[in-house]
Amino acid sequence: MTDNRAESWTEDTLLGGRVRLLQPAGGLRAAIDAVLLAAAVPARAGQAVLELGCGTGPAFLCLAARVPGLTIQAVEADPALVPLARHNAEAAGLAATISQADIRDALEPRFDQAFANPPYWSRGTASPHALRRSAAHEGEATLADWADALARGLRHRGGATLVLPAQRVAEAMAALKAARFGTVRLLPLWPRAGVQAKRVILHAIKGGRGPDAVLPGLVLHQGTGFTPEAEAILRHAAALPYGSPESGPSSA
Repeated sequence: MTDNRAESWTEDTLLGGRVRLLQPAGGLRAAIDAVLLAAAVPARAGQAVLELGCGTGPAFLCLAARVPGLTIQAVEADPALVPLARHNAEAAGLAATISQADIRDALEPRFDQAFANPPYWSRGTASPHALRRSAAHEGEATLADWADALARGLRHRGGATLVLPAQRVAEAMAALKAARFGTVRLLPLWPRAGVQAKRVILHAIKGGRGPDAVLPGLVLHQGTGFTPEAEAILRHAAALPYGSPESGPSSA
């Protein structure tokens, strides 16, 4: 990729250096959510996976670092981020297809797993940074739009994985159920033991009929660092310790 504005980009690492990526120096940047999202996708080698709203690609890069042999397709609406995502995929040696498109565009139901980090901000709550505003609103797509897009891209019994702020759980659960997902499993992400969760992971099955469940969850920090369980995920590419009875184990 030709770089005429190198000063506006940084090269950063995730998963203890296993993942390298170019990303904007300001605005939308890879953070812990992308790594946790990737760790929560119960993909197996050889499966086809879809990421909606991939940004510069940190989540699918982390997933590919943990699970080799995936067929990866990603969708990103922001034309400034798509070339970076393509560059990052190529630099990692991934044969990923990255499309510039709205999440509400048509998708073929051919994926085994689909995942996304939807907007954190509600309508009318704008970030001061242009890239963050774009990511936040995604053309004013609602969580129902995201759930519908995940459902359209998945085969029957395919799995959808989301990372969300805890205050959006009710909205997300309603959206998933309306899109005919079932067997929803909620995994809280606690900042520290005894502190209420700020983020959650949701995993659901397209056409799932099993019971919903709240899982034990993950405590992220203790003392001045991460817990051993979080360290294993964030630094050593471990999977989050959960799986759905209808989608198979998450230990791939």
